[in-house]
Amino acid sequence: MSSAPARILITGASGCVGQHIADLLYRESDAELLLWLRDPSKLTAVPANDPRITLLVGDLRDVEPHRAQIASATRIIHTATAWGDPERAQQVNVVAVKQMLAATNPEVLEQVVYFSTASILNKDLKLLPEAMPYGTEYIQTKAQCLEQLEQHPLAQRIVAVFPTLVFGGRVDGGGKFPTSYLTAGLKEGARWLWLAKWLRAEASFHFIHAADIARVCVHLATHPHQPNPEVGQGAVRRLVLGQPMVTVDETVRRLCRWRRAWYPPFGLDLQGWLIEGLIKLLRIEVNAWDRFSIRQRHFVHDPISPPERFGLVSHAPTLEAVFEDAGLKHRG
Repeated sequence: MSSAPARILITGASGCVGQHIADLLYRESDAELLLWLRDPSKLTAVPANDPRITLLVGDLRDVEPHRAQIASATRIIHTATAWGDPERAQQVNVVAVKQMLAATNPEVLEQVVYFSTASILNKDLKLLPEAMPYGTEYIQTKAQCLEQLEQHPLAQRIVAVFPTLVFGGRVDGGGKFPTSYLTAGLKEGARWLWLAKWLRAEASFHFIHAADIARVCVHLATHPHQPNPEVGQGAVRRLVLGQPMVTVDETVRRLCRWRRAWYPPFGLDLQGWLIEGLIKLLRIEVNAWDRFSIRQRHFVHDPISPPERFGLVSHAPTLEAVFEDAGLKHRG
């Protein structure tokens, strides 16, 4: 392996997770960073004019302007994604990934850390059969891309990471890093505690902070790549990034405690028929994936990969740490 500094390409570099990764690599390594983004003005975590940083400005769907830089990368951390528009999701989440990998130099490239979503995996980290028939355009394209990567010539150099529910940034939109959608929703969720605390739901999930995603990815990107050591997987290594499972009821209870609000000892159990009734009464639009998620209820995985699995220390291992980091105020 060359003694020259690594050249690490980060796509989606202006996003919440992308900026956490860039910041950590900038502070804790000597790597040269190739940051692929559409809007340089959104880059707040690292100095764009630093000699170690090269901005690749443009859309992920157009590799031509950056072909030479892509070919020079020794590592790629691919966080960029798209959702909402089916055609754009297909072009960004499937076609552009294939084009980017085709532009790499196999004699130089050591590793690709590819971002997917834990929503497409079952408990045992296998692809959910429901992902393709019921999934949104985002879910479907992520499932399709994973299937293709398993057959890709570079498959043995790919680590697919599957973040669970991602927190990051601050509820007031300030601070060094962008705010994730989930953290942005904390403030609004706190406003509905008066109702949520009277409901009970048999459901559970994992969460992860963007800083802890970055910690794991930087660990992977700064250590020698190895063939997949995970038992029962294919050539592509699968890592679900999340903290230990928490239930929905426990989350509401802990949020009440944080907000210094009373949590009642009993509540209305949200059975399937009641949920369906509320959907009709409130005229809530739900798609096939929403209905599958309502039936599924428990989005848990084994094994999960928090920073501790790699001998590291989590930035936000608990919900309380997430609330604190987000700047969510204590008030009843």
